[in-house]
Amino acid sequence: MFSIEEIKKAESKIVTGADFPQFIKQIKTLGVVRNDVYVANGLSIYYGDDDQTVQASPTEYPDLIINDESSEDKLMHALEVHQKGETDYFTFCKQAADAGVEKWVIDLKDMTCTYLNNEQKELVQEKFRLFKFFPKPV
Repeated sequence: MFSIEEIKKAESKIVTGADFPQFIKQIKTLGVVRNDVYVANGLSIYYGDDDQTVQASPTEYPDLIINDESSEDKLMHALEVHQKGETDYFTFCKQAADAGVEKWVIDLKDMTCTYLNNEQKELVQEKFRLFKFFPKPV
């Protein structure tokens, strides 16, 4: 089981998208199996195997308006620069809102991150490569 304190500690280490792989590794180790992040208000819901849920929201997160017209191209660009460490988390969220992303779902069993629009239509799904997060022992 994981606590809100453990989740917040893991979240506090995310500055850019370059920090995301370590975050995924950490929350998976805590027992998180899924994480839904809502772009409009920053709410994150973490799910565990035993129907456990923990909610966390950033303290400073102005409401964002989700663009009704979704754009895979805008989202791909936002992901590219964020994963290179060129944008902070909130900048990425603003870009995701502009691309029409209502939420993203991190599935730690399937090791995917799926970005959905207001109609719950998949815009992009990223597959995490296990070796990137959990190196093989030498």
